[in-house]
Amino acid sequence: MQRRRFLKTWLAAWGLALGGCGAADTRAEPDSRAGVVPATWLPTVDAPAGGAHRVVVIGAGMAGLAAARELQAWGDEVVVVEARDRPGGRTWTSDVWPDLPLDLGASWIHGIDGNPMTDLAALAGARLVPIDADATRVFSSFAGEVSEATLEPWRERLESVIAAAQDADDDASIHDVVAAALDWEALADADRWTVLYLLNSMLEHEYAGSIERLSAYWYDDAGEYAGGDAFLAQGYRAIVELLASELTIEYQQPVRRIEWDAAGVTVVSDGGRWQADRVVVTVPLGVLRAGSIEFVPALPAGHRAAIAALEMGTLNKCYLRFAEAFWPDDADWLGFISPERGLWAEWVSLTRVFGQPVLLGFNAADQGRAIEQLSDEQIVASALTALRAMFDSDVPPPLAVQITRWASDPFSLGSYSFNPVGIDPAVRDALAEPVDDRLFFAGEATHREHHATAHGAYLSGMRAAQLIRDAR
Repeated sequence: MQRRRFLKTWLAAWGLALGGCGAADTRAEPDSRAGVVPATWLPTVDAPAGGAHRVVVIGAGMAGLAAARELQAWGDEVVVVEARDRPGGRTWTSDVWPDLPLDLGASWIHGIDGNPMTDLAALAGARLVPIDADATRVFSSFAGEVSEATLEPWRERLESVIAAAQDADDDASIHDVVAAALDWEALADADRWTVLYLLNSMLEHEYAGSIERLSAYWYDDAGEYAGGDAFLAQGYRAIVELLASELTIEYQQPVRRIEWDAAGVTVVSDGGRWQADRVVVTVPLGVLRAGSIEFVPALPAGHRAAIAALEMGTLNKCYLRFAEAFWPDDADWLGFISPERGLWAEWVSLTRVFGQPVLLGFNAADQGRAIEQLSDEQIVASALTALRAMFDSDVPPPLAVQITRWASDPFSLGSYSFNPVGIDPAVRDALAEPVDDRLFFAGEATHREHHATAHGAYLSGMRAAQLIRDAR
């Protein structure tokens, strides 16, 4: 059974769970097949027969903006109800440092060939920065810099173990299949930490779930675009602002209840009430799992089962800005084999990308959630301890920092969804099913092929708009 791309992305690009970074700049070009306006953004057909409908879209993230823009272009009366004071959801570009916009959520276009984000970047006039896949160096708190010759045999062995697990009769966690195959307790400490580093940096950082929860069958069940990855130099806000323009968005209105019947839909927030013919629900899986929105009547059993089966992962960022770079200038990605599992295992240097002495550190899955309990000062101190262990130098305090806490954010309650042990990925299709042509669902968790991505969220919003059109 083929379950995605372990060999070609994990082993061929071993240090690039999120991509490396390159210095060359390019400007996005629209898909030539779509003409001046890419077909992935606006429809090329006339508004459908049957007259305009009133639609409430809940959430101004990538999915909600895509659905709202499409429906409005078809002539529907659309209002977007958003809990935050800004559009974008989990695509959030910070302007705290005016000379350096930083994405605190989604940061990369994953696969630029045929990706709708590439088309949208072109429409927004956004500059893309291709990502170098090779500039990676790994350091250990036990043995200094770790060579590729040391890591390669372990990568090959792990690939073989997981490939065998994907052909087994029963699903199991990545942790359990690796521990059983490697005789975990008999491993030397240095080997155990190397294996944990590889599993954390390549799996937990990419999928945001812990290896104890990631399904060996389905953790990597998703599609991908070709062409390499790229940053948006202005950040994802270039696309967000493009999509949000000309939409009616009601900010700071967290939705608490959705009432629906044959007559229509009523959406109730803390400070407002909207009547509509249909509603598109695009809130993150974490919000649905928390029961933050009451559905009256309750959602069908299939939707409730899907929400319970899928899980929300965590990937947090910490940007550290220094007076000058003290780390190697030939590396865009820096790995760290830590004495504490998963702590500061992955770093990105922005020196060659944006010409700035900035490091971006990641913490994912269990470590990503745990670090949210610390103060900013404690997080920075922990990061500096890791950097000093990596470079054996007197690393100075940063001039400024920016830190995320996605699992604690009440309007996301995590970073993106993943496939846990025992799941059937078809539950994503079940979650995307319309309910009585009144309730429609979108968001990365509802897109089976491209979940956990900004483009998956966008495509899910386009799909929901098309379903509403088909239901007229």
